[in-house]
Amino acid sequence: MPSIIIAFPKMEDTVSIKNALVRNGYDVNATCTTGAQVVTIANELDDGIVVCGYRFSDMHYSQLNGYLPKGFEMLLIASPNKLEECTDNNIVCLSMPIKMTDLVNTLQMMFYNYSRRRKKEKDKPKLRTEAEKEVINKAKLVLMERNNMTEEEAHRYIQKNSMDSGTNMVEMAEMILSLM
Repeated sequence: MPSIIIAFPKMEDTVSIKNALVRNGYDVNATCTTGAQVVTIANELDDGIVVCGYRFSDMHYSQLNGYLPKGFEMLLIASPNKLEECTDNNIVCLSMPIKMTDLVNTLQMMFYNYSRRRKKEKDKPKLRTEAEKEVINKAKLVLMERNNMTEEEAHRYIQKNSMDSGTNMVEMAEMILSLM
């Protein structure tokens, strides 16, 4: 579950939004009044959502968004006039005055998108290094020479045996090379 950081220039605004989110079952990791505090806390966390206002004493929301580490999203809460200036598509916006149902529903949507993105990243195959590719290619060459296989057949052979044994292709290729 992503972390939540709430940041507004006035501590009263920060506390009231934090209390509303806690009442609706969200865990708030931190509350801040400056952009520098947000950046410091965000760098200590893996990922999350920053719920913030338009301007802080030390920076503008767009600067803050640029300083946030990868894996963080921003929910900007500001007046409709200020939101017209927000042209960044990566920032989710809510206009003031804010209804708690809108805030909760928007956070729920952001959490859902977060979980979908994490699932896609997890399902994406890992890229092999050049050394790993070379090990697989050497194993294919050995199979092609010794067993008179085509390159495609050798690849399928390594792939099938790695799946059957529950090891990855690089380990299976290393086993083939050690046996031959």
